[in-house]
Amino acid sequence: MLTEPQSDYVKVALPKGSLLPATACFLNEIGLEFENYTQKTRVYRLQSTRLPHLSAKMFQEKDIPIQVAVGNYDLGICGSDWIEELLAKYPASALVRVFGLEYNKGNLYMAASQHGNISSVQELPHRQDTWRIVTEYPNLAEASALSLRLRKFRILPVWGAAEVYPPENADLVVLWAQNESAIKAQNLVSLKTLLSTGAFLIANKESWQTKNVGQVISRFSQGLRATAKPWLQIKPKSARSVNSFHPDFSQEKVWLAIPDGHQQAPTSEFLNKAGLELQGYSARMLKRRPSFNLDWVNVKVIRPQDMPLQVANGNFDLAITGRDWLLDHLYRFPTSPATELVELGFGEVKVVAVVSQDLSVADIDDLKRLMQAGGLSPLRVASEYINIADKYLHDNHVSRYKLIPTWGASEALLPEDADLLIENTQTGKTLAEHNLRIVDTLFKSTACLIGNKNSLASPTKRERIASLVEILRQTAESN
Repeated sequence: MLTEPQSDYVKVALPKGSLLPATACFLNEIGLEFENYTQKTRVYRLQSTRLPHLSAKMFQEKDIPIQVAVGNYDLGICGSDWIEELLAKYPASALVRVFGLEYNKGNLYMAASQHGNISSVQELPHRQDTWRIVTEYPNLAEASALSLRLRKFRILPVWGAAEVYPPENADLVVLWAQNESAIKAQNLVSLKTLLSTGAFLIANKESWQTKNVGQVISRFSQGLRATAKPWLQIKPKSARSVNSFHPDFSQEKVWLAIPDGHQQAPTSEFLNKAGLELQGYSARMLKRRPSFNLDWVNVKVIRPQDMPLQVANGNFDLAITGRDWLLDHLYRFPTSPATELVELGFGEVKVVAVVSQDLSVADIDDLKRLMQAGGLSPLRVASEYINIADKYLHDNHVSRYKLIPTWGASEALLPEDADLLIENTQTGKTLAEHNLRIVDTLFKSTACLIGNKNSLASPTKRERIASLVEILRQTAESN
């Protein structure tokens, strides 16, 4: 039986999320469609329905430039903002920008709150302030601050929802938006357009030089020359979150952070049981600053991954997050003032060590023996919990390993791009569907209320914080 020569076999990294619908339409139109490449798929490994030598894997968009640069994939499709974010820190990365694909166009902006005291980018270099810049793009934000000759600045990296931080918790924000109208709708004012962005086809430099990718590239070229381009008619879904409440700078109010994403629904249910009413914290429309029935509490909705650091920095007094994210923070910053106050009991997951079903190991000791015998060295370990993973490997005396940070869809990485995954799971069903097996359980995690130790001792907030903590504690105990 003849097999495809390795030099002809092409692997493509395709995006999940907002870029998927237009990308899928484009691929279908140019004859490179992949079965199951849809928003609802639970299958991350894809095979071309027409070209037997073409396969793909789905990733979070932010991971794609990295995967292509290190040579795990020959080609990739992602937004040019994430390409530039990688190159801003690693300009020698082995990436080739093939060409733009004309969809998902937008811009990366530097912006400030409409309710702050910044009106133009020209005034920034002449003020003595230490500018706090919040962003999902820390490398580009730093490069922009340096190009603007800001005298002093701090970059505050976040997983998302950057728009909600100014003006109380940040002065500036670097974020993506389709246009300035979208910036204005978030109660922000655009100070500078940093770069224009759009979907891009990229290639690994070595693959570009040595592999036969011409047939695939020609399909893309023909598509871009076509008269009818239905993928350009597919518009990204409008944001379901708004940042519409005016900021409040009162020093006496308690600041509470609550989560978006998967933890939003159970958190809302828990707060309702506690008699705490929120307006604008629903699946239909999420207000990043929902109104609260306790007028001495200000609430913001942010990513649970960001909460421990935000609490530690004093931007919030209290937050509802997962114990997993608190531990990941504390393993990196053992003296952090962020501390657990109440176990809330909902949203339980297990943080587990996972391998491919094809790997003949039963536990971490088997994995170590396999490494000592000359296999899997260094061990490639992928995780969103990079500090938990590091501590777990150190505690188990794994001497040679390489950590691979990810931003979700981590199960797609095994076994081709990683050997071990540190992941959370509720039932293990999704892991089994991806031919993965749990070899160790690190700990169980539930939602918890965390607080800043300094806020707990604050003479102006202490009693109010204690009152809110007690309300949540009693609700947790009654469940």
